[in-house]
Amino acid sequence: MAAAFGHFWWEFLIGDTPELFVGAVAVIGVVALVCLDHSLHTAAAVLLPVLVGGLLVGSAWKASRKRPS
Repeated sequence: MAAAFGHFWWEFLIGDTPELFVGAVAVIGVVALVCLDHSLHTAAAVLLPVLVGGLLVGSAWKASRKRPS
């Protein structure tokens, strides 16, 4: 039962693209560190979509290189 529960969460969070999971955790960590300084909350609000967009563009670029010819 516990193994099935762990397997579900592994497949749900990581699945076929562990780099997206690691990237998402890194983006959240960077934004959390920026938010520690209360004067940088606006910068964090701008930084979050920029980092997520970069992560998605990088993932799409990587996927397009893997496509068979």
